[in-house]
Amino acid sequence: MRRICLSVLVLSAVSSTAWAQADDGAYCGALSTLANRYLVSSTGQGNSAPDLDIRTAQNECAKGNFAKGIPVLERKLRSNGFTLPKR
Repeated sequence: MRRICLSVLVLSAVSSTAWAQADDGAYCGALSTLANRYLVSSTGQGNSAPDLDIRTAQNECAKGNFAKGIPVLERKLRSNGFTLPKR
């Protein structure tokens, strides 16, 4: 009986961690979309792109390093007067 309870606890922890990562991924995607749409500047080559900090944060999110990417994107958006999407 103990083994079953322990297994259930372990599976619950793993699934909640996976769920949190999926939520973080979706949230990071929403932040990236806002940044790409509104926080761009001219590259001098006839197009626009987000600054290096934003691109670096987006790359961190793409690699699954949400703890590194999300705070940067949040800070950039807030400092430019944007309300962040719900998490």
